[in-house]
This record gives sequence, structure tokens and C-alpha cells, in this order.
Amino acid sequence: AMLRLRLLTWDVKDTLLRLRQPVGDSYAAEARAHGVRVQPEALGRSFQEAYGAQSRRFPNYGQDQGLSSRQWWLDVVKQTFRLAGVREDGVLALIAENLYRDFCSAQNWEVLPGASETLRRCCQRGFHMGVVSNFDNRLENILRQCDLRHHFEFVLTSEEAGFAKPDGRIFKKALQRVGVSPEQAAHVGDDYTRDYRAARAVGMHSFLLRAGGHGEGPEVPPEHVLPTLSHLLARIEK
Repeated sequence: AMLRLRLLTWDVKDTLLRLRQPVGDSYAAEARAHGVRVQPEALGRSFQEAYGAQSRRFPNYGQDQGLSSRQWWLDVVKQTFRLAGVREDGVLALIAENLYRDFCSAQNWEVLPGASETLRRCCQRGFHMGVVSNFDNRLENILRQCDLRHHFEFVLTSEEAGFAKPDGRIFKKALQRVGVSPEQAAHVGDDYTRDYRAARAVGMHSFLLRAGGHGEGPEVPPEHVLPTLSHLLARIEK
């Protein structure tokens, strides 16, 4: 039976947009511009460590502990370089400011194949459309720069909502924005826990983008799996 959906909500990172290059490469290039040489691979590893530690210590950009997301990110960048052996605080402050600014632009993000066309077709079908993303307040600008913002009625970030996926309250806020019930809505994302399972837990439909096929993660009914975004409308309409 065709799903009677009124609202589609979308994850962004690795669903609609992806980084043009690994984080370590971007960080190394910015450091080089300041005369600091660090291996991209080392920076990639230390970024994972710094980001993980910061996320555990200050969840959802530390807003409950009085941090701004900007300060949260500046600290992650500086700690990434410190872990990779760079100690000059003055140059680190500059590098961090520049990276915080540059990750807000289309020079670091690219639209995933099929994303623009799929969003356009979903809008044509008359669905309400919104973003639900564990992102900071730069997301509106990134979507605008990548020419995707106009597809959405709202952009709900975890920073704005005060809750991060898989917390169901962020999905409930999205449903309230449009005034639809969970069974009239579906979420599209690439993460089994934060996207697929979390949306289903509040009673929404959900589709899991699994570009790599069926190797990774728990079993998901095949009709809920999207090998590419272009499969979405066929799944909804069948």
C-alpha cells in the first residue's frame, strides 16, 4: 500500500552532503598556509580522538554546560593539532578560526549524487520537507551555499532543538513544526541508530541510505533500505 505521508525529514551529513576530502587533508592544508607541516593521516586520527572526547565531555556542543558551538569547535580543532604535536598557541588560534569559517562553506562540502533531483521531485509531489540534523547553527548557511536550502520549510539542528538524535524529542519538535502525526512522516538518513531506529521509535516511517549495500549493521527490511537517494520515491509510492 502506498504510504500516506505528508512530511519528509532529512539527515544532512552523508545523506545529502559529504565532505569533499577527509578532515585531516583540510586541516593539513590550512596548517601549511601558516607554515606548519603535519601529516594529514596523523591529523585525521587525532581529530577522531579530539572530537570523540569533546562529544563525550560536552554533548551536543556543550550548550547545557554553557559553551557555544563555536567555542566547542575551536577547542576540537586546537586539541586535534596538539595531539598531533603542534604546540604554538598563537598560530593554532588562527588555524582554528579559519577552519571554523571554511567548514561553513561549499568549498568543503559537496552534494551527494541524486540528492538535488530527489529533493526537487519530493517538493513537486507536495510533501512538507524539513531537516533534522545533529549539526550546529552553521547548517542553514551550508545548505544555502550548496543550493539545497530552498527545498526545506525548516532546518532543525540539535543545537537549536536542545536535543540530539537519537533522542526522540528532536523528531517530535519537527512533527510539531508542521502539525503532522508520526505515522504521516518519514525520516531519511544514513545512520542506523540515530536516523533509522530513532525515527521509528517515535512512530515515524524511516528509510536507511546504505550506499555500500547490505554489509554493515543490523538487518533492515529491504523495502526500508535505499541503495541511493533516487530509490526513495519508488519506495514511498509502491
